[in-house]
Amino acid sequence: MLIKDFEHIFSEEQLPIALALHYSIANLPGIELKERYKIPFYYRNSWICYINPIKKGGVEIVFIHGNELSNYSGILSGAGRKQVMGVIYKKPNEIDHEALLTTIHEALLLDEEKHLSKKQKR
Repeated sequence: MLIKDFEHIFSEEQLPIALALHYSIANLPGIELKERYKIPFYYRNSWICYINPIKKGGVEIVFIHGNELSNYSGILSGAGRKQVMGVIYKKPNEIDHEALLTTIHEALLLDEEKHLSKKQKR
């Protein structure tokens, strides 16, 4: 998946938000971008998160194992879901980059812990 593909996934209003979220994630070491279900997913050892266009406007960054994160910054919402948690942004300037990066780093640590525990079980 390439950045130009974002133009086919996100509306004109959503694109700046999606790109801001993308650059917050994609520049971290070991992160790989793949298209799944016609949206961008971010991997390291397993799925970490994805960026989802919201039909009613806005963009949600969704953490696959959100229910296992501390949500220390309080930005995540489960919205009735059992495992995934995310945060919806309607405008790029709504993104609290510090809180988002804290959450991303915690998700990456969780991914690494899960990966190491799988290796030890073998």
